[in-house]
Amino acid sequence: MLNTINMKAKFTKEMVIGIVTIISLTLLYMGFNYLKGINLFKSVNYYYVSCANVKDVVVSSPVFVEGFKVGLVHSIDYDYSTTNKITIEIHLDKGMKINKGSYISLEKTLLSGAELHFHLNTYVDEYLKPGATIEGRSQNDMMATVQTQLLPQLTDMLPKLDSILCGLQTLVTHPALSQSLVHIEQTTANLEGSSRRLNRLLEQDVPVITGNLKTTTDNFADLSEQMKRMNLSESVNMLNITLGNLNRTTTRLNATDNSLGLLLNDTVLYDNINQTINNASDLIIDFQKHPKKYIHLSIF
Repeated sequence: MLNTINMKAKFTKEMVIGIVTIISLTLLYMGFNYLKGINLFKSVNYYYVSCANVKDVVVSSPVFVEGFKVGLVHSIDYDYSTTNKITIEIHLDKGMKINKGSYISLEKTLLSGAELHFHLNTYVDEYLKPGATIEGRSQNDMMATVQTQLLPQLTDMLPKLDSILCGLQTLVTHPALSQSLVHIEQTTANLEGSSRRLNRLLEQDVPVITGNLKTTTDNFADLSEQMKRMNLSESVNMLNITLGNLNRTTTRLNATDNSLGLLLNDTVLYDNINQTINNASDLIIDFQKHPKKYIHLSIF
């Protein structure tokens, strides 16, 4: 009877130890996965990512969509049957859907190693089924693209850049450039002097000119007012009469039916008058020379 009780006690103690061990291991496993960010009680979708380089990617590396964490890396497998092919299994939240044509970029961070970022193809409404393979692109692929595409173009451009730099050096060291800079400096100084003189003109002379213009304008205004008060119609009529008289006088002078007209237009009369004047002049001269010829004195 005593042996039976001891066996029961011993069996019970072993069971307790086993149960405690199982519970401890379970808690340890759950705690370890929790520390890695894996939630065992949350349903997930799984997808595969095909990459050529998974440097710094580890199990439990986070997966982001537009900066929001949607899953973790579950496992990383290398395909030994070929090269440059590594498969990453990722587990995503159950509600997460992946558009067809989307891809994942592997981006390195300073603190947490590498991260997987989804680039969703939002232009289509068809979605991948869980278990599908998604294209993975790493930063090394980008650097390889730069090395294979951009570097040769830069290498081809270097001789042209060297020629351009030589041309710029020749242009900079050319004496004409220095002379041009000197001329530009002189021109700037002349413009500055002209600007000062213009400012002085605007400050001193322009007000005087403006005052003179105002005085002239006032004089014109007074003259205009005086002209308004004048009887212009009467003055114009008198001017017309005067011009008519002058016209008739001119007509009479040009005609030959009057003495003044004959004097101006008849050459015979002009010649006779001219001859008479000449005879009178000769008579006066002869009188001055021989006065006794014309004057007789008688003494009684």
